[in-house]
Amino acid sequence: MTQTDDLIQTISHRPWTLPSGQWSYYQEWNSALFLHWKVSLDELVKLIPKGISIDTFNGECWITLVAFTMEKIRPRRLPSVAAISDFQEINVRTYLSKDGKKGVYFLRIEAGKKVSTFVAKLLSGLPYENANIDLQNMSNPYKYFASNNNRNSKFDATFTIGKRIANKTELDNWLTERYCLYLEKNKILYRYETHHKPWVLDTVENLNLISTYKIGNILLDKKPDLAHYSNGVKVLAWNREKLN
Repeated sequence: MTQTDDLIQTISHRPWTLPSGQWSYYQEWNSALFLHWKVSLDELVKLIPKGISIDTFNGECWITLVAFTMEKIRPRRLPSVAAISDFQEINVRTYLSKDGKKGVYFLRIEAGKKVSTFVAKLLSGLPYENANIDLQNMSNPYKYFASNNNRNSKFDATFTIGKRIANKTELDNWLTERYCLYLEKNKILYRYETHHKPWVLDTVENLNLISTYKIGNILLDKKPDLAHYSNGVKVLAWNREKLN
């Protein structure tokens, strides 16, 4: 059994069935730091496309910053090329729902290599920007750093990895177990379907955060309301579908 066959056959955790047709891309999201903030509905609604609902948990809106290493991204039946397919990424996302499919929507997305930024933006249509990103995840405490000169923004986080979360809460799963993403391009709404095994999550301890990331009027400079760390997941992605 191949690695992708194993992924395709592990589906009992999914909130809806696998997409029809064959997957188009394989990728890995590794060494992932999730920082989650509750945010104002009034400010968040200004940042999302029309025709799609904000997904809330107990009536509260959330934004998540994810810092991780993208690795081995490749089209189906082709090998990955590390010079392009392996790069550091930081994205800021919120949570939307359409047609019963709860997904994520990127408010900001950055890649640490110029060539990867160009290729990812070209192929996916996602609004990738180039930034200086350094994820030092080979020691404890870990240090994740990013700066974007075009936005005059900085992200600097040091932390230690705590205990494995044996029994994930409903909120843990709500924030992480998302199997599609939404994209608006030229006023057209699209959905990308994805698939992976459930995230294995650890707690984050001793977090020291300096951040000037600002999304609209939402400044992500305070201690997050919740944080997770994961060694990562292997992911399959399908071509996007047009929704309107």
